[in-house]
Amino acid sequence: MSKTIYGFVFRYSARQQVLLLLVTLAAFPFLYLSLELPKTIINRAINGQDFPAELLGMEFDQIPYLVLLCGIFLLLVLINGAFKFTINVWKGRLGERMLRRLRYELYSRVLRFPLPHFKRVSQGEIIPMITSEVEPLGGFIGDAVAQPVFQGGQLLTIFAFILVQDPFLGLAAISLYPLQGYLIPKLQRRVNDLAKQRVRTVRRLSDRLGESISGIAEIRAHDASNFHRAGFADLLGRIYEIRFEIYQRKFFIKFLNNFLAQLTPFFFYLIGGYLVIRGDLSFGALVAVLAAYKDMSAPWKELLLFYQQKEDARIKYEQVIEQFEPPGLLDERLQLEEPEAVTPFDPSGEVSFVNVSYVEDGATLLEGVSFTFGLSERVAIVGPGGGGKEAVAMILARLLQPTSGRVMVAGEDLFQLPEAVTGRRMAYVGQGAQLFAASIRDNILLGLKHRPLRPPADERGERAARAAEAALAGNTADDILADWVDYAAAGVEDSQGMSRRLVELLHAFDLDREVYELGLRGVIDPAANPALAERLLQARCELRERLSHPDMAGLVEPFDAERYNENATLAENLLFGSPVGPEFEIDNLAGSDYVRAVLEKVGIRERLLEAGREIAEVMVELFGDLDPDQEIFERYSFVGAEDLSELQAILARLNRLSIAELEEHERARLLALPFKMIPARHRLGVIDDALKERILEARRVFAADLPPHLRGSIEFFDAGRYSAAASIQDNILFGKVVHGTAQGPARVGELIAEVVDALGLREDIIVVGLDSNAGIGGGRLSAGQRQKIALVRCVLKRPDIMIVDQATATLDNGARNRILDSLFAETEGRCLVWVLDQPSQAQRFDRVLVMQDGRLVEQGTYAELEQAGAALRGLVAAE
Repeated sequence: MSKTIYGFVFRYSARQQVLLLLVTLAAFPFLYLSLELPKTIINRAINGQDFPAELLGMEFDQIPYLVLLCGIFLLLVLINGAFKFTINVWKGRLGERMLRRLRYELYSRVLRFPLPHFKRVSQGEIIPMITSEVEPLGGFIGDAVAQPVFQGGQLLTIFAFILVQDPFLGLAAISLYPLQGYLIPKLQRRVNDLAKQRVRTVRRLSDRLGESISGIAEIRAHDASNFHRAGFADLLGRIYEIRFEIYQRKFFIKFLNNFLAQLTPFFFYLIGGYLVIRGDLSFGALVAVLAAYKDMSAPWKELLLFYQQKEDARIKYEQVIEQFEPPGLLDERLQLEEPEAVTPFDPSGEVSFVNVSYVEDGATLLEGVSFTFGLSERVAIVGPGGGGKEAVAMILARLLQPTSGRVMVAGEDLFQLPEAVTGRRMAYVGQGAQLFAASIRDNILLGLKHRPLRPPADERGERAARAAEAALAGNTADDILADWVDYAAAGVEDSQGMSRRLVELLHAFDLDREVYELGLRGVIDPAANPALAERLLQARCELRERLSHPDMAGLVEPFDAERYNENATLAENLLFGSPVGPEFEIDNLAGSDYVRAVLEKVGIRERLLEAGREIAEVMVELFGDLDPDQEIFERYSFVGAEDLSELQAILARLNRLSIAELEEHERARLLALPFKMIPARHRLGVIDDALKERILEARRVFAADLPPHLRGSIEFFDAGRYSAAASIQDNILFGKVVHGTAQGPARVGELIAEVVDALGLREDIIVVGLDSNAGIGGGRLSAGQRQKIALVRCVLKRPDIMIVDQATATLDNGARNRILDSLFAETEGRCLVWVLDQPSQAQRFDRVLVMQDGRLVEQGTYAELEQAGAALRGLVAAE
C-alpha cells in the first residue's frame, strides 16, 4: 500500500482528481464576475449619470439597466452555487469510493495476516482502525486536491480584484497571511503529536474493553472488577488529559486566527477611508473591497482548516498503514490466484517435511523436523503439550510458515501453492472451531464457497450496477447473493442432493439428534414447501390418533375454537392464533389499540384490570421477599424480579386511588398481567368460568372485526391448515401439553418422534434444523456441537489431506471413537493426519510421529514403537 495519504490519493484517483480540478478552475471566472458586478451596479446603475447605457449592443435607461445588472448578478449567484454543488457532490462521491477502497484493502490485508500476529494485536485494535479511524479520511480524500485549489483560487481571485481596485488595499488584505502561515504549522505540530498519542491510547482502551468482555467470567469469579475498573479509569484519564491539551492548543490557534483576521479590516477602514476622502478611491470600490474581503476571509479560514485536516489525515493514514504491514504477510497472489483447474493430489505422492524449524517470538517450537509419509496413509502425531505436535499440524495446514526448511506435497512446495489449491484439497480442524453468525447450513457449506458459480436473478439490473460501482472502488465484483456452493466438490448434483449428504454426515458425526430438535423448533413456509406442510398435517392427525389411546389420554389439550384451553395463556386463548411480527406479541397486547377496543366491546377490560390488580397483589405477597434465583420463582412467577418494585408502587397508589384514576401506563401494566395467566399452572382463581366464556366471546369478536391492515399480524389456528407462524412441533402438536402430568413433555416428545419416524419426516425436519442460526461465534451451540460442525464442514469437501488437531478433546470417549470411525470411513484412500490427545488411539493409524521439545524423537508404526519406542510407551502410560 502507498506509504502516504497523497500517494494513495494519486495512485487510485489521479484521473478523477484532475477532472475535479478542471471543473474547479472553470468556476473562477464566474466568481470574479460576481465580485466585479456589485461595483458596477453601485457606480454605474445607481450613481451613474450617463444614460441610456449600452450593454451587449443595446441601450438601456437607468431602471432597466439596474434590473438587467441585478438579474445578471442573480444568474451568477446561481452559476456559482451550481459549481459548488457539483464540486461538492463529486468530492463526496470520490471520497466515499476511496474510503471504500481503503477499507477493502485493509480488510484484505487482515485476511492475509500471519496467524501469530493475532496474538500480538487484538480485535479491539484492528476493528476500530477499519471502521472508525479511517472514516474521516473519506472526506479528506475528496478534498485532497479540489479543496486547496478551490479555496486558494477563490483567495487569489478576490485578492486580484482588491489589488485592481487599489494596490495598497490589496497588500493590506494579505499583510498578516505570512505571519499566520509561519505560526500555525509550528503550533499545529504539537497538536499532531498529541493526536498520535490519543489514537494509540484509544486503541489500548479498545483492547482493554475487548479483554474484559472476553474474560468477564474470570473477572467476576475472582472479584477482580474493581481492579479492571481502575485500569479502565486510568486509560480514560489519560485520554482526557490528551484531549484537553488538544482542545487548549486548537482553541488558541483559533483565537490567534480570529484576532489576526480582525486586524485587516482596521487597515481597510483606515487606508480605504483616507483614499475615499482624498478622492483617490470611489465609495463603490471601497464597498466592493469590503464585501470582497468578507468573502476572502472564508477561503483563508478554509485553507487553514484544510491544513489541520491534512495533518490529521496524514497521521491517521500513516498510523493505520503501519499496523497493516506486519512481517510475514501472505503474498496477495497466493490468495487471489485462481488456477484453470484444481485437480486432486496424486494419491501415490508423498508429504515431506525437510529440516523444518519454526521460531515464534524468540521461542523455538520446531527444530530440524524431517519426515515423509504417503498421501494415502493415516498418520497420528502424539506428544506432550507444547512439544511441537500442534505446530507440525498448523504448518502442514499452511496456517504457520516455517522459519526454515521446506514442506513438499506431491512434489510441490506447499508454500508456493495458491490458497485455491490448499483450501480445496486440504482441510484443518483445530481445538477451538470457529463458527460464524449464520445458519448451521451456511457454516457447513463455507468450505465449498470459493467463487460465485451461478449468478442471482437481476431483472432490474440492480446487481450489475452494484458490481460496476464496486469495480470503480477497487472492490471485488463477486456478488454475495450469487450461488457460491460447489456441489461437484461435495460429490452431489444440486441443493437437494446436498441436503441428503448433510443429513448423512450429521448422522455420522452424532449431530442428527441435536439438529432434529432445532428443526422441531423451526418454521417453514407452506407456500414454498406445500408437500412438507401436507405431510406435517398428516403427522398432526397421526399424533391425535395416538393421543386418543387410554395410556396417552390427558397428555395434550388440543386447540378447539369453541373451548377455553386451560393449559394455554389467556393471550393465546384470546388470539387463538400465532402472532406474526410484534403487533400481537404477548408483551405488546396491553398496549394494542385494537385489543383494547375488543375488550371494551365485549365489556371485560375493567374485569381484566381488576384481575391484574389481584395478580399483582399475589405476586408481591408471594415473591416480594424471595430470591429470584429460587426454583419456585421461576416456576410460578410470570413477572421478572425487576418488575416487582414497579407493581408494589402501583399497588401503593391503588390504596388511595381507583384503577380508573391510575396513569395510562400503569393501567396497561396491570392489564398485561392476566394475559400471561395459565389456569392449569398458576391456579390463582382469578380466571373463573364466566370470564372464560367472555374470553371466548372476545376471541370471536377479535377475528370478525380484525381490520385489513392487521390481518397479516396473526395467523389463526385451524385444525385443517398448516400455520406458517408456528414451529413444526407446535403444528404437529396443535395444542398444549397438560401441566402436572408426570414426565408429560418427555412422553409427548417421544410420541412426536415416533410419528415423525413412522411418516419418514425426520430427514425433512433435520433439513429445516440446518437453517437454524448458530449465533455470534456459534454461541447458540455447545463447544462439542461446534467441533462436530467443523468436522462435517471439512469432510464435506472431500479433501486429499485431512488434518485434525485435537478437535475431539472436549468430547467423551464414546463420541471420540464414533467420530474416529466416521472419519476413517469418510477419508478411505486419502490422507488423514490426526494430532491425538490420547496417544493410545494411535494404534489404529498407519504411522505414528512422536514429538518432544520441538523435535521428532520417534516415528514408525504403532507396533514398532510400542516395542522399541520409549517415548510413545511413556506417553501411553501417562494417560
